[in-house]
Amino acid sequence: MPAAPRLDLYPAFSTLRDQALALRGATLANLFAGQPGREDAFSRSGAGLGLDFSRQLLDPPALAALLQLANEADLPAHIQALLRGDSVNNTEARPALHSLLRAATAPAGLEDKFAQVEATRLRMRDIAALINSGTHKGFNGDAITDVVNIGIGGSDLGPRLVTEALRPYQGGIACHYVANVDPADLQDTLLELDPETTLFVVCSKSFRTEETLTNSLFARDWMRAAGATDADLARHFLAITTNIPAATEFGIAEENCLPIWDWVGGRYSVWSAIGLSCAISVGWDNFADFLAGAAAMDRHFAEAPLADNLPVLLSLLEIWNRNLLGAGNHVVLPYDQCLAHLPDYLQQLTMESNGKRVGADGGALGYATGPVLWGSAGTIGQHSFHQLLHQGTELCPADFVLPFTTHTGMSEQHRRLVANCLAQSRAMMVGRSEPAATQSLLARGYSAEDAAALAPHLVIPGNKPHNVITMDALTPATLGALLALYEHRTYCSGVLWGINPFDQWGVELGKEIGVQILGLLEDPDVAGDMDPATARLIAEWRSAQDKSA
Repeated sequence: MPAAPRLDLYPAFSTLRDQALALRGATLANLFAGQPGREDAFSRSGAGLGLDFSRQLLDPPALAALLQLANEADLPAHIQALLRGDSVNNTEARPALHSLLRAATAPAGLEDKFAQVEATRLRMRDIAALINSGTHKGFNGDAITDVVNIGIGGSDLGPRLVTEALRPYQGGIACHYVANVDPADLQDTLLELDPETTLFVVCSKSFRTEETLTNSLFARDWMRAAGATDADLARHFLAITTNIPAATEFGIAEENCLPIWDWVGGRYSVWSAIGLSCAISVGWDNFADFLAGAAAMDRHFAEAPLADNLPVLLSLLEIWNRNLLGAGNHVVLPYDQCLAHLPDYLQQLTMESNGKRVGADGGALGYATGPVLWGSAGTIGQHSFHQLLHQGTELCPADFVLPFTTHTGMSEQHRRLVANCLAQSRAMMVGRSEPAATQSLLARGYSAEDAAALAPHLVIPGNKPHNVITMDALTPATLGALLALYEHRTYCSGVLWGINPFDQWGVELGKEIGVQILGLLEDPDVAGDMDPATARLIAEWRSAQDKSA
């Protein structure tokens, strides 16, 4: 379907500006007082997740205007276009079919692609079974004990998150992740491993990604230094790639290569063979549940009315906070240590998708698009950046992510964790007034004079908009639903902003310049047109190499 219009051209956007102006002096406390039952009216559920957005700075008329915006943008048609495989990635003329990777049956018109997906799943299942059963042996005849995933971006962040998040479901194979071209990343990983029982999964669609290929070449040398012959490499290397010739030239047997397709973007690829390390780590049945949880969110996304549709609502709230309230960032606060990598994963998903300055039509936009996303796990963030959330000058909308139960059996610690989460949410909502601060200081024994002087420092304005996303437990299925929720939220926001969330041309220039600079570092006689500041640092690098030689 054609690219969506600009956000500020929808009639509802003008209404929303009026609504935001009318709410400028509102407080969350007053919004709750004026809307009995708000906590229920502004809560929804789907695919095993709950969304409470009652602490957002909006009222029923503003929500109605946001839903009007979604209708004017024809979001239902865009949702169906995505799921049926239309070329929603207009600048690269291809679909974005990550939802097909977790489908249980072939959608109409996608039977051929689904057959490829299903065949790859079976291969993943068989590989995971061979490794977990100890049937797959290393070059000395011992079973594989460790798997190292070598990839970067979507080939690292997704699998790394899923493996860590599903740690309670892990079996006997330890999975490790190497992404950085900094040699310390790979070296620190290999120091604890035995080459005779280590398997590498090289994830690179092109098999030319600089960081991944550099690390893979070193891993190959590490295996050879341990006594592995070129023929032995087949026991220790798998590849997820479209470039089979490059993989086989590297030394990876063709039968050890699994496909990834151009209709799957890297940041949407954990559901594909890129997730092989996860399937090995947690076992195929758990990985299948992960896929099923995402598929449940896909169905919810496709079928739920806009007013009850979790991804749509999250997107509308993002538009509200970004474009109507002026928030330039978004904070994700998972209250489960297993989700510690969730903010890292979402940074790529959202900022690589919606960090755009031109619309899908190529014209410059006159409004803000994707916010900066950041965050940290639970109480760790409370002791670092929550000060800014409560008393800083930046408006920082947040998502609290809270599983209601813990896999650890440590009920006391989990009770404290939940108390901290709900306390931070309430503090962001109600804050603390100056009279309340004064009374608190007097109760601590301060004199009236000292209490009056210190009270302004204890004032917390409150009224910080945020969501609370809940689940009964963090399981493979709820994790799949959670990641799919954010994927679809990101897509809807891209549609509303009138941008293409599936390309990432902004990462290309640095790669091109990097190739030029690498040539200069390798050979000082190579001609290069560098700015004076870069040329100076290249000269300093050469000098440092001479001194260390």
